[in-house]
Amino acid sequence: MQLQLQSSPALRLLVTCACIIIILAGVKWSAVILEPFLLSVFVAIICQPVITFLANYRVPKWLSVICVIATVVVIGMSLASVVAQSINQFSQDIPVYKTQLRQDFNWLADHLVTFNIELNREMIVKYFDPAAAMSLATNMVSGAGNVLANFLLILLISVFMLFEANSLTQKLHLALDDPQHSISKIEGFLDSVKNYLAIKTAVSLATGLAAGLLCWIVGVDYFVLWGIIAFLFNYIPTIGSIIAAVPVILLALLQVGVAGAGQIGIGYLLINLIMGNVIEPKFMGKGLGISTLVVFLSLIFWGWLLGTIGMFLSVPLTMVLKVALEASDEYRWLATFLASEEEVQQELDEVEAAEEKNPVNQA
Repeated sequence: MQLQLQSSPALRLLVTCACIIIILAGVKWSAVILEPFLLSVFVAIICQPVITFLANYRVPKWLSVICVIATVVVIGMSLASVVAQSINQFSQDIPVYKTQLRQDFNWLADHLVTFNIELNREMIVKYFDPAAAMSLATNMVSGAGNVLANFLLILLISVFMLFEANSLTQKLHLALDDPQHSISKIEGFLDSVKNYLAIKTAVSLATGLAAGLLCWIVGVDYFVLWGIIAFLFNYIPTIGSIIAAVPVILLALLQVGVAGAGQIGIGYLLINLIMGNVIEPKFMGKGLGISTLVVFLSLIFWGWLLGTIGMFLSVPLTMVLKVALEASDEYRWLATFLASEEEVQQELDEVEAAEEKNPVNQA
């Protein structure tokens, strides 16, 4: 059988695809277990630089871990409290918004009749129900909120990871055939992830503050909630900012009219253009090493595989996959397809430079 696999590329490809399908099915089936574990890994990655910084000032490791985890708990509980209160209050105000929406559509339908355009008012009100219109953002926030049910488990796993972080290098030396090369690869990956998460967090925080301030200025209710949603959804590449803007625009349309909704729409557009196309690329440097198309496709793939958490972690997870493929001689070509244009061009320049130094013997 082994000889047949080695001699038949088609059979080897078929077996590889079958293994991938089985693995994906297992991952999707065990998503409930994997989600808290993945979040714990990335919490540990974010917290590790702070603990290293405190260690430089001779702060005991147990004390630094307690301080960092306590900070994470306070921030997480504060955000959860604000979001829960705002969503509960919003749910209580839904009947008011439905009544106002019905009045607005009745007014619109009366004016359209003068142009011989008749609308089914009940159907329009049904499809433009504020509760239904805002369900997308609410469901995604609820999906992230479900993680809080495993909050204690995530913290415990993160604590143990932080305590054992220093022994990871020794374990890699014993486990890997080429530890120096593998460790340098892993350290480079961890640096990229820490850099990405730090910059993304700072940009998302600025985006949330700007969005909340905009909603407060225009006069939209629950401006704190919309600021938090803008902060959280900014972690989702490409479509996160759009999802965060839709319910705010709809609510502004009901509360402050078309002019206010237009101000919110233009304001969100400017905020995301400045943050996403000016601020973030400036500090992100050469980028993540993965192409823009792959970022968008990874959002769809990880969202399907792991739900809301997969969408939030789609970029770091894709970076992990790329590093794993680069470590394999057989599947390194797949990592090339995930690479960004800048990285591919850099590799081509290195190949051309190597060929110039060692030209092929001319016949």
